[in-house]
Amino acid sequence: MTTAHTTLVIGATGTTGSRTAAQLADAGHRVKAASRRATPLPGAEPVAFDWHDPATHAAVLDGVDRVYLVPPVGDFDPAAVMLPFLRRAATAGVHRAVLLSSSAVSAGGPAVGLVHQALPDLFAQWAVLRPSWFMQNFTGAHAHARSIRDEGAIWTATDSGRVGFVDAEDIAAVAVRALTDEQAPNSDLVLTGPEALSHDDIAAIVTEVTGRPVAHRRLSYGQLRDRLAAQVPVEFAGMLAGMDRAIAEGAEDRVTDTVQRLTGRPPHTFRALLERETPPGS
Repeated sequence: MTTAHTTLVIGATGTTGSRTAAQLADAGHRVKAASRRATPLPGAEPVAFDWHDPATHAAVLDGVDRVYLVPPVGDFDPAAVMLPFLRRAATAGVHRAVLLSSSAVSAGGPAVGLVHQALPDLFAQWAVLRPSWFMQNFTGAHAHARSIRDEGAIWTATDSGRVGFVDAEDIAAVAVRALTDEQAPNSDLVLTGPEALSHDDIAAIVTEVTGRPVAHRRLSYGQLRDRLAAQVPVEFAGMLAGMDRAIAEGAEDRVTDTVQRLTGRPPHTFRALLERETPPGS
């Protein structure tokens, strides 16, 4: 007899959380969809959750045995709020945890890297997803998507550095396998799309698919930091600009076979993503 499992998806209204919750529900799995406003999602039970409000933590864990973890957005020290929750989750009966991290952050590194490091000690079954930059950064509410729409430009300090941009649908597909396969990966998984692209390449593909001219505008590290500091704290702006500088130096110029290995199909291309998500006439 198969044991029924219930998965708590934290960040269930976000880029990967919403897709993970939807794919789990579509496959017939029981899902608790956690967000600050307990937003209803098809096939899932909405629950209110806030990383920074411990009063919301106990109820979301009731009946849950596995969890998908999206760290608090913009938090410089996510481990401070995540680790107490994860200890509570382990005590409450959660035995499998899948953490969303980043290809730029390894175990023991800054921010969510400390959570990554702690995960194997807390849970018998686990995985850390380390996706490259999201393809959806160019189609949603991200600053790149806005500047494409408003200015016909993508502003970066990446120079000609390339990135294995990955579709959030592919990240979710890997998350579902990591959460539901008989055995968890018990490892970290670097996720990319099928090709490494520069921002010049991205601009050219957006132009071809949408018919709207888009150019990549190259900035120095300092110029990008100052541009971002008008919107976010200067320390965060410096960190983001530093990530661009790392791309320029080749840190993200790679592709992996992880999506193919875990899902049995190739990852989506950026062109396919644009054709899927770009409304006609836009």
